[in-house]
Amino acid sequence: MNTMTATPSPFSPAERPQLGLRERKKIKTREAIRTATYALVKEQGYDATTIEQIAERAEVSPSTVFRYFPTKEDIVITDEFDPIIMEELRARPADEPWMVTLRYVMQKAIKYGMKEDAETSRLRTHLMVQVPAVRSRMMESMSVTGTMLCEAIATRTGRDPESLEVRVYAMSLVGGLMETSLYWAENGHRDDFADLVDRTMDVLEHGLSD
Repeated sequence: MNTMTATPSPFSPAERPQLGLRERKKIKTREAIRTATYALVKEQGYDATTIEQIAERAEVSPSTVFRYFPTKEDIVITDEFDPIIMEELRARPADEPWMVTLRYVMQKAIKYGMKEDAETSRLRTHLMVQVPAVRSRMMESMSVTGTMLCEAIATRTGRDPESLEVRVYAMSLVGGLMETSLYWAENGHRDDFADLVDRTMDVLEHGLSD
């Protein structure tokens, strides 16, 4: 999910009161860099956009950009939502069925992280399809998200987060959501993304049912 929403969101970590001033400033800097990047990409394309241009537009130094994002691809694929989603998963009632929890949290993330800035979400997934380096970096980052999800699953189920079953389940979910994003972009973003995610949850819950 991306966090560049048009208006402040209660799901956005930048607005969460428990964060200190220093952390809020870091988040705002990251968001400024991402906003600059997407604006430049829309103006001149991904390949033509340089770190120096991004830094100038975001009013930071190139070294600051690299400090927050090791590569240009990282600017596109990283966001503030993974830890917040994991927190939301852990906050759901312990006796709630797992798939009910997943559906609730994913739909909430979509509502606050995508629908308030659909244009950016479409551009981001378009880059995942069109730019091999972005797609490759996204696949590399899946392991980090998968590890956090393993911990959330283990907390809910009492299973070992390093167990084969938990790891397979977590990466199935992460991979499924990535494929959903690619499918959405490959088909011209004509479908409602929330509906696609719900279909993804159906596959994970029931398999390829008739």
